[in-house]
Amino acid sequence: MLTLKEFLKKSAVKKEVIDRFLDAKQRNWARFDPELGYVLGNSMPKDGMDNSSSISTVSPAGMRTQHHYADQPCRMNTYGNSFTQCHQVSDGETWQEYLAAHLGEPVRNFGMGGYGVYQAYRRMIRTESSKQGADYSILYIWGDDHYRSLLRCRYALISSWFNKNHSGASFFHNNFWANIEMDLHAGQLVEKESLCPTPESLYRMCDPEFMYESLEDDLMLQMLLFHWHDDRSSELDITKILDMNKIRTLAEILHVPVKAGSLAELKESIAKLSHKYAFAATKYILAKSRGFAEANNKHLLISLFCPAAARQMIQSGKRYDQEIVDYLQHSQMKYFDMNEVHAADFKNFKTPLEDYFNRYLIGHYKPAGNHFFAFAIKDVLVDWLDPKPITYTHEQDQSIRFEGYLQYLS
Repeated sequence: MLTLKEFLKKSAVKKEVIDRFLDAKQRNWARFDPELGYVLGNSMPKDGMDNSSSISTVSPAGMRTQHHYADQPCRMNTYGNSFTQCHQVSDGETWQEYLAAHLGEPVRNFGMGGYGVYQAYRRMIRTESSKQGADYSILYIWGDDHYRSLLRCRYALISSWFNKNHSGASFFHNNFWANIEMDLHAGQLVEKESLCPTPESLYRMCDPEFMYESLEDDLMLQMLLFHWHDDRSSELDITKILDMNKIRTLAEILHVPVKAGSLAELKESIAKLSHKYAFAATKYILAKSRGFAEANNKHLLISLFCPAAARQMIQSGKRYDQEIVDYLQHSQMKYFDMNEVHAADFKNFKTPLEDYFNRYLIGHYKPAGNHFFAFAIKDVLVDWLDPKPITYTHEQDQSIRFEGYLQYLS
C-alpha cells in the first residue's frame, strides 16, 4: 500500500505526454491554457452512442464549433464542464445547437470537460470581459464541479483511473489550473493562480518531487482520496492520507464536527466536511458571479444537473446538494433545475430507474438527452430573453428586430 507521498509521486506525468499536449499540430481533446489549465481542442474520440466516434471541434474564437446561425449576433453564452461542452456527441448534437435551431439565434458553448464551478466561472469572467461577451450567460453546475473548484490539479486525483482507461496522450487534461481553497490562517476562501502557468513550467508535472511538494497539503485532494477509496485510490493506505491537524482546523472554520473514534465514523465525518467545503466554495463563486453580472449589466442563469441528485430525488425526495438550492432560492438568483425535470419525467414511465436514465445518458447526455435538456430549459430562456427570439415574436416585429434573418425566412 502507498503513502500519500508515494501516491502523489506516482502521479507524475511522462514527458512525451506533455510534449503531445503542448503540440498544436496534434489532434488532442484539450489544449494548454495558462489560467484554466486547458481548453477544448479538435478531436474525434470513439466515445459516442452505438460505438460511434464523436466529432468535437473548436472555433478560432474558442467556443465549440457552431452550426446554426453562427453568423448572427449572439446574446447567450454558456459555461460549465462536460455537460455544457456536451462530451460524447458531435458538434451539431449539443443542447446549445438544438436550442439555436429552435430559437433562430446562436447559443455559444464555452463548456469544457473536467472543469469545476470555479474554472467555469473564470472562463466566464474572461470571455464576458472580451469582445466575445454576451448579454446573457448560463453557468451550468454538475455534481463533481463543487469539489473540482478546490483542487489544484485534478489529474493527481484521477491519475490511476486515467492511466487505466485512456491509452496514449491525446486525452491528457486536468493539469494545474486556477483554483479556490481555504486559507486556514485567515479562515476564509482565497483564489489561487495555477502553479504551472506556462508551457515550460508544465513540465514540472514530470517531476515526482514537484507533484508531492505542491499537492501534499491540498485538503480537498486528501479528503476525496480518502472518501472515494476506490479504483482511483485503492492502492493508497487509507490510514495515511489525511493531515488531521489541518483537517480539524478546516472543520472548525466550517463548523463541522469531526468524529474519529472509528474508521466508519471518520469516513462519515470526512464525507460531511468535504460536502460543506465544496458547497462553501460554490456559494462563494455564485456570489462573485452575481456581482460580476450586476456590475456589467449582464443577465445570469444558473443551471443545475447531477444524475446522482436526480436519482436521489426520484428514490427519496431528497438530494445531497440541497444546500445549493436553498442558497439560490434565498439569494433570489435565477436558476433552472434539470434534476426536478427528470424527477417529474420519471413518473411518466413504468420502467426501472437505470433503464429510464439509459434513454438519455451514455455517461454524458446522448443526443436524445441533449435534445430533452434543450426543450426542458427552452421556456425559461424564452421568458428570460428580451426581446424574445425571432421564433417567439409577432410576425410584424421580425423585420424590425431581426432584419438579418430575412435571408432565412425568404
